[in-house]
Amino acid sequence: MKRVHTNITERMLETKGRPRETLELLSNRINLLEGVEKVLMKMYLENGSSVRQMARLTGVSETTMARRIRKMTERLMDGQYINCLRCRSEFTKTELAIAKDYFLMGISMRRIAANRRSTYYFVRETLKKIRGFLESGK
Repeated sequence: MKRVHTNITERMLETKGRPRETLELLSNRINLLEGVEKVLMKMYLENGSSVRQMARLTGVSETTMARRIRKMTERLMDGQYINCLRCRSEFTKTELAIAKDYFLMGISMRRIAANRRSTYYFVRETLKKIRGFLESGK
């Protein structure tokens, strides 16, 4: 008999019933990633590499690798960056780059500011503008 754990969110239960659709969506969105994250997700989804193998290759623990894959999967499935791309005419190239770093790559605002050679205030205000636009549903 299957038991449903109380700590599983309803969103997770909904996606459990649709694994094929989820895998197709993830494999389509992998191309949005860059660098190591893209390679890791391709290894995991397309090549069927285990978390243990990937952890050995990268030199991190299995727990860290599993957490990293789960977070990348959640960010890809979330779709906030996809919504930004749908409304790309409303944003500048810099704003889209900041949105990608934050929503898709999971980089902190402080690190984005350092990488983009801008201020933390600028990054924070840009993300506030993007969130406001996405929440308004335009």
